[in-house]
Amino acid sequence: KFTSFYATPVCSMSRACLMTGCYNARVSIPGVLFPQHTIGLNLNEVTLPEILKPSGYATMMIGKWHLGHYPEFLPTRQGFDHYFGLPYSNDMKASHKGYPPLPLYRDEKIIETEPDQSLLTKRYTEEAVKFIRDNKTQPFFLYLPHTMIHNPVAASEAFAGKSNDGLLGDAVEEIDWSVGQIMATLKELHLDENTLVIFTSDNGPAGRDAPPFRGNKGTNLEGGVREPCIMRWTGKIPAGTTCNQIAGNIDMLPTFAALTGGTTPSDRVIDGRDISSLMLTANAPAVRDTHLYFKGFDLEAIRIGQWKLHLKSSIEAHKALQTKNKKTAANGPALYDVVSDLSESHNVAAEHPDIVARLQNEAATRFAELEAHKRPAGQHEGPATSAPLN
Repeated sequence: KFTSFYATPVCSMSRACLMTGCYNARVSIPGVLFPQHTIGLNLNEVTLPEILKPSGYATMMIGKWHLGHYPEFLPTRQGFDHYFGLPYSNDMKASHKGYPPLPLYRDEKIIETEPDQSLLTKRYTEEAVKFIRDNKTQPFFLYLPHTMIHNPVAASEAFAGKSNDGLLGDAVEEIDWSVGQIMATLKELHLDENTLVIFTSDNGPAGRDAPPFRGNKGTNLEGGVREPCIMRWTGKIPAGTTCNQIAGNIDMLPTFAALTGGTTPSDRVIDGRDISSLMLTANAPAVRDTHLYFKGFDLEAIRIGQWKLHLKSSIEAHKALQTKNKKTAANGPALYDVVSDLSESHNVAAEHPDIVARLQNEAATRFAELEAHKRPAGQHEGPATSAPLN
């Protein structure tokens, strides 16, 4: 279990980080991509599945893609052999003025529009189990970003009313069932000791805090970006261990490359690091002690070790803090010890001006480097349309 595992405030940003091993700003994915957007993940980027394929991996993506919906941006153009799912969020559907009917893809073909969302988790799980069975005799990489529990939340009839937390709880119960089905399939096929399973998320919860952290989706407070991350690899990852070192979705690409004998691109900057030592060895030392918090292309905060500096007082973090405790509001940067102060409630910038200055300087240096080596998003060159092209 990782306790300082970072994603980003919103979905497309996190998916870009995961696929490329880079901060979203590095690869010019600014935030949430909508059907009217004509950009996507640049085909010149080397993606996680493209790292694995030379080592003989079968690859499949099931679920929410959200890195461009035009044909040239679909998962099958980014290293995945097969794709089953939605190209963007499930709330981007025909009921929104100007949006096309929500498409469900198989590979590069739209097979349905406006699918029954209560069945998505079940259908995704069935596809995942089939992919595992079909590829049981060779290495495989399955990327399964469930649509649920993104709004509008839905659950199948089998899980309706099963939880004590309404429809949201029911949907979570079904996700838990889905994970169980996949784990059971691995065990049945005697693959459970030879398969690394990672469970994490792309951002914090919408509309509610994530105690003990403050903040939620859309913010760079810890509750918006510090995600659960559980890894299981029987016989390789020590059972029951906890890692408190900084890590995140940007580290997956170089880590998978290291674990599979693949090669991390050397012709471009990769922000992530190989964290296999943190996974495989209890109490391993830090691989990287710094993390950058972006909102779109804006660097809003930086963490080095225990210290997190919000670089501006006008960001969402301070708006939230001011409503709770005006003493924490500041006219300048705000400093928190996010090891002991998980809720970012005690701004200690005044007590540690030297640390503030050090983090400000490091943020400026790193942002300047990123701007100097920023890479463009892919741009659709054909006619712009809000409807996916089939």
